[in-house]
Amino acid sequence: MPMHWERKLLKNLNLTIPLIVVILIICGFVAVATATSGNTGDYTGYLRTQFVATVLGVLMVIFLQFFDYRVFREYDIILYILTLVMLSSLLLMGSTVGGGRRWLTLGPVTFQPSEVAKIFMILFLASWLDRNDDKIETFKGFLKHFAFILPPFMLIVFQNDLGTALVLIFLFIIMFYTAGGRLKHLLIVFGGGFLAVTSMIVSHLAFSTPLILLRPYQLNRLIGFINPGIDPQGIGYNIIQATIAIGSGQLTGRGFMAGPQNQLNFLPEQHTDFIFAVIGEEFGFIGAALVILLFTFLILQLLSVALKAKDNFGRLITVGVSAMFLFHVLENVGMSLGMMPITGIPLPFISYGGSSMVTSLIAVGLVLNINMRRKKINF
Repeated sequence: MPMHWERKLLKNLNLTIPLIVVILIICGFVAVATATSGNTGDYTGYLRTQFVATVLGVLMVIFLQFFDYRVFREYDIILYILTLVMLSSLLLMGSTVGGGRRWLTLGPVTFQPSEVAKIFMILFLASWLDRNDDKIETFKGFLKHFAFILPPFMLIVFQNDLGTALVLIFLFIIMFYTAGGRLKHLLIVFGGGFLAVTSMIVSHLAFSTPLILLRPYQLNRLIGFINPGIDPQGIGYNIIQATIAIGSGQLTGRGFMAGPQNQLNFLPEQHTDFIFAVIGEEFGFIGAALVILLFTFLILQLLSVALKAKDNFGRLITVGVSAMFLFHVLENVGMSLGMMPITGIPLPFISYGGSSMVTSLIAVGLVLNINMRRKKINF
């Protein structure tokens, strides 16, 4: 992978994207500090880990700029195979945390392969869709492209990580459509899939028929989402506590480290899954709205880069990154507001988690690379 760098590439750099990311990371440090202060009273350990992940992610962003993004086209199959190997290895030697076998330990480093898989699959799909755009409009072509997403999707589902698996599906839908795929094929397959899953759940509840690819706790989350009041101390507890936290913040919030839902640990997973509820409780509507606006501006800037990309490969990568961030924000914020089922995926740059921070920054690094190389440099 040859290194190539021209200082004049910096003339094309979109400074708005890294500026927004820096602000989001600062907001994340503040949110993680208050979210973890109620657990042990000492949040410095969490911040130290988050800081190390941020530094590592920033170094990766800088490192990526020395390579022309188009070099990843040469390694698309290798990236796909690495994805399957990483995800498969979890079945043999993965560590179980919170009911999911999602963590892999290599020496002193522990990481989530599913986070890395999202980046690898964006690069692979961008290359594969670009290479085979002449076959994309037929239903047979759609099935051939979709077949590549199924193995990593199933491997992540086996890790009890349905949220990340759904991210891959969302990535595929957006990137496939952007590449020129037909909307009716997407509606037939995914609309039909949604109806099949819905019918399976209804049949299970009504006639006790077996669930396929859906575990009982996942079904309970769906039931708790539809009617959290049915079991307020059980399956509906998370949603109820999150909405109470956000509602109690009102306009300006309870204040930093002063939110009772957060500080008294009524709010579950407050430093990861429900970090947005912490922001809503302690910084109110103003703080929550600011975070949503920052993500909105970020995604719009990413889409602007996609429109200006000099080739279809770069455009598809940027659209994939935009789709990844969009799904994470909609799902994470939505479940805190009781508008989406609980799946347990982090809020990028905000939630505590090294794997999420590093991969989110790598995704931004790819977009900056594409942005800087969107046109020839005149010497």
